[in-house]
Amino acid sequence: MEKLKIVASARQLPEQQVTNQTLSQIMDTNDDWIFSRTGIHQRHIVTNENTSDLAIKVATQLLNKTGIAAETLDFIIVSTMSPDSLSPSTAAIVQGAIGADNAFAFDLSAACSGFVYGMSVASSLLATRYHRGIVIGAEVLSKLVDWQDRTTAVLFGDGAAGVLVETTQDNVGLLAEELQTFGNKGENLIAGRFANKNPFSGEISPEDPYFHQNGREVYSFATREVPNVLQIALDKANVSADDVDYYLLHQANARIVSSIAKRFGQPADKFPTNMAQNGNTSAASIGLLFDDLIESGQVHAGQTIAFVGFGGGLTVGAQIFKI
Repeated sequence: MEKLKIVASARQLPEQQVTNQTLSQIMDTNDDWIFSRTGIHQRHIVTNENTSDLAIKVATQLLNKTGIAAETLDFIIVSTMSPDSLSPSTAAIVQGAIGADNAFAFDLSAACSGFVYGMSVASSLLATRYHRGIVIGAEVLSKLVDWQDRTTAVLFGDGAAGVLVETTQDNVGLLAEELQTFGNKGENLIAGRFANKNPFSGEISPEDPYFHQNGREVYSFATREVPNVLQIALDKANVSADDVDYYLLHQANARIVSSIAKRFGQPADKFPTNMAQNGNTSAASIGLLFDDLIESGQVHAGQTIAFVGFGGGLTVGAQIFKI
């Protein structure tokens, strides 16, 4: 059976950097308060870019790095919870912009697990009848942030990252995965609620675009469920925790990452982070970290890597890759 091979990675961050010190000028907070609770010092925030703009730049980089023609792509998946619009999808905008005329394109909504879920769909597509595609996690979360709410505004950043994937029969690719959703806990992390104002019914739901979260419940969920899901993926892959070279976790909170590393008895340097510079970029975060590590040479062919996403839904996804 054909398997998924990661051919190249790329990332795009807005130029504007908003530090904790900058936030302290518009809300009651400071760098010590934010960093001690989250591990975040700054985040990148768009000026005049939208989600598709960041995603297009990632897709263009992937084509340039590989020398692959856009016309040879079979599919484009954009994982996002902050699309330009419901229709056209952000992925369709990317497809049109890069001239990938033979590719079908769609968005996937799984919040902070979006990159992992997107890779799962791509793996299934490649295992059946397709040969090549792009998976991008892209977010402009600054559209969904109430900039007067210091409990959420300090957390999120904008960015995009992705990979170009192909079929292979080599001894690489996705070894195993475990995806789980806990919809009964979904109210603990909400954003982007639409109102229904049709003239034939009463108000069905209030309109509220902003993030709202029960931080304590989300933290408890992550530290409890993420290790369970990751262990299932490791067992499916017949891989021990020691066999994994790097664990690339969704970059939500430094304390969550540290807690999971300790749970598996692994050294902290196998759980790299970049949320100090980027904040929480939801579906973009794992891809951003992956490309960081590829560029630095820390991650390279022959290694075993774990991708672990968790967040809104509530969702968790863990994948074990041989790259």
